[in-house]
Amino acid sequence: MIAIIFLLLLLVASIIGAAATGQALPVAEIMMLVAVFLVFFGAGVYIAAVLGVLGVLIGLIFSDRPWWAFMGQTLWTPTSNYVLVAVPLFLLMGEILLRAGLSERLYRALNVWLNRLPGGLLHTNIASCAVFSAISGSSVATAATMGSVALPFFQGTAYNQRMVLGSLAAGGALGNLIPPGITFILYGLMTETSVGALYIAALLPAALVTALFLLVIFVHGLRHPMEKPPKLPLGVKIRALSDLVPTALLILLVLGSIYGGFATATEAAALGVVGAAFFALLEGKLSFRMINASAEATARNTALLGLILFGAYLLNYLLTTINVPQALSAMIAGLPLPPWAIMLSIIGLYIALGTFMEGFSMIITTVPVVFPIVIALGYDPIWFGVIVTMLVEIAQISPPDGTVMYVLQGMRRDRGPITDVFAGVMPFLAVYLLAVGLMMVWPGIATWLPLVMGSVR
Repeated sequence: MIAIIFLLLLLVASIIGAAATGQALPVAEIMMLVAVFLVFFGAGVYIAAVLGVLGVLIGLIFSDRPWWAFMGQTLWTPTSNYVLVAVPLFLLMGEILLRAGLSERLYRALNVWLNRLPGGLLHTNIASCAVFSAISGSSVATAATMGSVALPFFQGTAYNQRMVLGSLAAGGALGNLIPPGITFILYGLMTETSVGALYIAALLPAALVTALFLLVIFVHGLRHPMEKPPKLPLGVKIRALSDLVPTALLILLVLGSIYGGFATATEAAALGVVGAAFFALLEGKLSFRMINASAEATARNTALLGLILFGAYLLNYLLTTINVPQALSAMIAGLPLPPWAIMLSIIGLYIALGTFMEGFSMIITTVPVVFPIVIALGYDPIWFGVIVTMLVEIAQISPPDGTVMYVLQGMRRDRGPITDVFAGVMPFLAVYLLAVGLMMVWPGIATWLPLVMGSVR
């Protein structure tokens, strides 16, 4: 499906670019590219290769410059950008926390306070994912970490397994929305928007989405009541808070340094890695073997993201060279529709793409085209950054291709059908879409806090 999308993008690029530059449309070349990408689609070629080859072919056909004259310089841009160093650092921090056992302590502590609410442990799923998201920056990392901790708690219980999986998937989807989400770093890099301002703008929307998720579980708990666990003494609950101290200190270290203006996102990520290693040392889990395993997992994930980023940058450079974003921006901005209707169309496009396209690939391939349109319509770039991140998170839990859902499915011991995850996530997906609608109606949910705090764009 991804290859087909890029094939259609190629055709649009050919038509609009040729029209914008006054060139004749090379039908034979386009038909050749159609055949090439049909082969790619049938062979299941990886997205990074599809992006890169598509960029090279567009360059060979539509650009006067040979692709080898600009490819090296184009690929050097993302690799040498200081902001992007935060991505592997946040991934490394999450890997260390997982192997140090701090995520399990976090889950147990929150469970002591939330397990008597209607919905019980399901509330703990959302709350623990939200807290862990504040130090992980990744939806997949959050879902994988908290899923590995939470799923054993539900073995042999009367909880609805679909709601268990759905709540963990929805909680994992908070990983990029709650600062320090990686998506904000990429968006800021691609649009030259302040990452710190994006982090501040995301606080209220993240609180809104989390509250809606908890509301879904609360309603489910009222409709399907279960026997409550024994009431614990207040002293036990207070002592359980000590397990939250390492996580709270890391959140303060990472986000506090960013919001206080003491560190950039990259510097804060480095501080987070040092802090995670320190707490692992206190737990007696810090060893060369653990650091090596964390570094290997981080390297694999970083290499995967880097290859996709390389291909996307090359493709975006060529599309810009043949005037595709400029032509699309002028065309859509000139439509006889109000800005909100065009914005709804853009949101609908993202939702449709999210059903079969991975969120990370979606943002780095669409934002360079869509962003000029949004700015031409008069929308705030920080507000749109939050909206795009929310839509990417919706893509992570949208059947049939939501990455987070497949992560959780792979962690199940009962090996039930993937449709359990699909069904369980639907109520959370609906309220996430509701949150996007509320952001459209009241954009101040995202823009008010940066204005109050005087964020620099």
